[in-house]
Amino acid sequence: MSDADDVKTANDAFYAAFTRGDMPAMDALWSSQATVTCIHPGWDVLIGRGAVMASWAAILANSGRPRIKASEPHVVVGGGMAVVVCHEHVHGARLVGTNVFVLEDGAWRMIHHQAGPAPDAEPTSDGTDTVH
Repeated sequence: MSDADDVKTANDAFYAAFTRGDMPAMDALWSSQATVTCIHPGWDVLIGRGAVMASWAAILANSGRPRIKASEPHVVVGGGMAVVVCHEHVHGARLVGTNVFVLEDGAWRMIHHQAGPAPDAEPTSDGTDTVH
């Protein structure tokens, strides 16, 4: 598999952990070496692994958490980092999600997640780019 395929797999695992409410899987996806950040829709920025993982623990423990389906991932890989932008479908609304990964001990680990409202327009690009 290519790096882009591996990043897509990590991105899919993030959304699967969210859907299942699987905190151990969510915890394993996030970097334990780099500073991590997260901006949930309507929240202020969270900085540091403790704050980010506490937010996920609270969200995943909520049985009423929304179901999220990600689509149209666009992956950019280069320099040991990767960015995935995608659409998140939540309760009939469409959000734009940005997930940033770093290659850590041979695996792609998340260092940033952000989601926010998207317009109803169709995406302008779909696919995978590699930056050298």
